[in-house]
Amino acid sequence: MTDTLSPSPGLARVANDLTRDLMRPNPAIYWLDLIATAAVTYASLWVAATAHSLAGALIAGAVCVLALYRGVSFIHELTHQRRDELPGFHFGWNLLIGIPFLTPSLLYEGVHMLHHAKDRYGTVRDPEYMPLAHLPLSSLLGFIFIALLAPVGVILRFAVLAPVGFLVPPARRFAVAKASAMTINPQFSRDDFDRAAKAPWLAQEIACWLWSWTVIGLTLAGLIPLRAVVTGVAIYSVFAFVNQLRTAVAHYWENEGGRMSFEGQFLDSVNVPPPAVLPYLWAPVGLRYHALHHLLPRMPYHNLGAAHARMVAHVSPDSPYRQVEERELVPALAKLARKTL
Repeated sequence: MTDTLSPSPGLARVANDLTRDLMRPNPAIYWLDLIATAAVTYASLWVAATAHSLAGALIAGAVCVLALYRGVSFIHELTHQRRDELPGFHFGWNLLIGIPFLTPSLLYEGVHMLHHAKDRYGTVRDPEYMPLAHLPLSSLLGFIFIALLAPVGVILRFAVLAPVGFLVPPARRFAVAKASAMTINPQFSRDDFDRAAKAPWLAQEIACWLWSWTVIGLTLAGLIPLRAVVTGVAIYSVFAFVNQLRTAVAHYWENEGGRMSFEGQFLDSVNVPPPAVLPYLWAPVGLRYHALHHLLPRMPYHNLGAAHARMVAHVSPDSPYRQVEERELVPALAKLARKTL
């Protein structure tokens, strides 16, 4: 084998050359996956909220957490795949997952791509980066456990801030700048206020506002059992926690604010490839190949496994490409935790 991959401008070029035929998304795979995932999510949520036994409720709840996690993870694909290559998929995802669970695509579109920008990655202008490896362990733990409050955050955003913002301009400006993005960098603020005034954003925001008020109203009226709402909130909280654990091992978080090269961004990112099996659950929809995704941002999730296999077959075992691999979630978390001590 020849190793043509190194931390040089040729890294991304070689990856693109090897996988050029894998770049086009398959709409049938996306739609079948989304519909099946949504069906499992709603069915398991119903069982969890109505089961007569605690064991049955817990098992169904666990299934729902994983299904919801997979469903919400498609929001990542929405930001990278062109609408004309996946007709109707953005609308369908918002209808099936985004709006019912108060996580519309407006929270990610227009934000996530900044994380891939060459002049932003790892800096204070990156919405999805913190130098966790250089912060104390308490900061890492806070970063992980704050995710349990995610249900409170989305309810406040759409049931309270949305209607207030339409009446009070300063509140609207705050809602867009500081409460309309799935970020991990507290210093980041959105400044695309023109996007927030356009129909796609407004339609999603108003739909989430009206849906949240409808659920609250029907619950207060006794038409939706309180147990069902509490179950849904608990499932959302656990899903957000699992996602935060995954996020904690998506990068090595070594950068302290300086501008990084494209290859440096790759080497700061993580793959958790086979033979590990559990990443199919805790890093779904291609997220287990996060480092490869930073090399090939437009690669559809269903082809990342094949792309990774080609890369591994092409490079030597000591290639830089193989340096970004971790065995599993717990070992990767332990490695990050040791850096904080």
